[in-house]
Amino acid sequence: MNKTIRRASVLVLLLVLALLVRATWVQFYEGKALAEDKHNRRNAIALYSEPLGDIVVAGEAVTGSARTKSGDLRYQRTYKNGALYAAVTGYSSQVYGATQLEGIYQDLLDGTDNRLKTVLGTVTGERAEPGDVITTIDPATQKAAYEALGGKKGAAVAIDPETGRILAVVSTPSYDPTAITAGDSEAWTGLTEDPGKPMTNRALRRPLPPGSTFKLVVAAAALEDGLYTSVDERTDSPDPYDLPQSSDVLTNENPDAPCENASIRVALQYSCNNVFGKMAVDLGQDKVRAMAEKFGFNDAEQDVPVRAYESVYPKDMDEPQTALSGIGQFDVTATPLQIAMVSAALANDGKLVRPHMVSRITDHSGDVLEDYDDNASTEEVVGPGTAEQLRSAMRTVVEEGTGTNARIDGATVGGKTGTAQHGENNSKTPYAWFTSYATSGSSGEQVAVAVVVEQSDAARSEVSGNGLAAPVAKAVMEAALRG
Repeated sequence: MNKTIRRASVLVLLLVLALLVRATWVQFYEGKALAEDKHNRRNAIALYSEPLGDIVVAGEAVTGSARTKSGDLRYQRTYKNGALYAAVTGYSSQVYGATQLEGIYQDLLDGTDNRLKTVLGTVTGERAEPGDVITTIDPATQKAAYEALGGKKGAAVAIDPETGRILAVVSTPSYDPTAITAGDSEAWTGLTEDPGKPMTNRALRRPLPPGSTFKLVVAAAALEDGLYTSVDERTDSPDPYDLPQSSDVLTNENPDAPCENASIRVALQYSCNNVFGKMAVDLGQDKVRAMAEKFGFNDAEQDVPVRAYESVYPKDMDEPQTALSGIGQFDVTATPLQIAMVSAALANDGKLVRPHMVSRITDHSGDVLEDYDDNASTEEVVGPGTAEQLRSAMRTVVEEGTGTNARIDGATVGGKTGTAQHGENNSKTPYAWFTSYATSGSSGEQVAVAVVVEQSDAARSEVSGNGLAAPVAKAVMEAALRG
């Protein structure tokens, strides 16, 4: 063999070896990444080749799978009362992926969860029958919250204080997930570019200044610390309160309210800023923060199981900023879920049962794979004496104070209003808040609720927690107690 042929043979051999190495690398090292790539059409084809499992509310599926008439995807996700439950289910789209419960439990719902596989299926690799997600949502409570919010931009959350079961999660404006399941780009663009942001889950993932609802946290800190021993003890609170290290003063919305040296009960009844601003300074930011964190603030991993955005009580404040934090302003933010947790803990004798909106997950036969009701953790936030005193003061708010629109015949109701400043120098329409608990006089059942109204048709002068948010909370509580 001459030199030229020998060299050509060696080159060809090297090229063949290079191809074999590259093929082996792609097959065994890059194969998994390519198979899982979101742009791989085969994944969508496999996902929608069979009906998906369902998300279930009170024994009835609120999701479904419809046979398609054309294309390479045999089934399409559908939703029953999609706009009503969108804040719970999220969406599962052939193009845009999956969110919320649809995303968290995608493996369960499409049958690829290893817990669903039979022995034969493990050997053959055959896809298992899908499982179902059983929620804690009460349909009557969910509907009442959705209808009461109506055309307002806002959110509501309802929790059973004793069990931590979330009875309602509503965000308005909402959307119907069915519109985007098939990948309709026009519908997707319309939703994502809508200034009302209908795809934002305001109940879990839009922290806002909580305003005076945060005064419950400050009051709890003061009672637990011993700064004051009773909600009826007079506080040392000049009106107006001169902010430390500042020429500014902290005034009250109602200049005629009896806020000077008011007790905690009266200060909650009239929502006295001077009392809670000074109380936060007297306690110090560290003690207020410690109490806020017991209620769930500053928790970056608050899963229900959808991950809620972190509610924040800030650090490194000066005394004027600490005073403003005491009335739920400065950089304090909270989700409706978080504010509902405050009322839930107080309603449950100071014990916070971690909220969850999935009761259990099951296989296709209904056998339970995981039970979240049985595994819900409980933490003592405040002592039962503190909780009882604050419940009593919250009842005064509803019976005689700023929360009268939440009264319910035949039920004991306690609450706290909040009107949070919005924009530089409060230049934009304030946020209206209301948080509450209710106990049925006949059954003894309880519910805790938080409502925020970001925007409504009301004139700015009419924006208040009692005027806008309390009626929504009342409707939610009534529905929950009837259930």
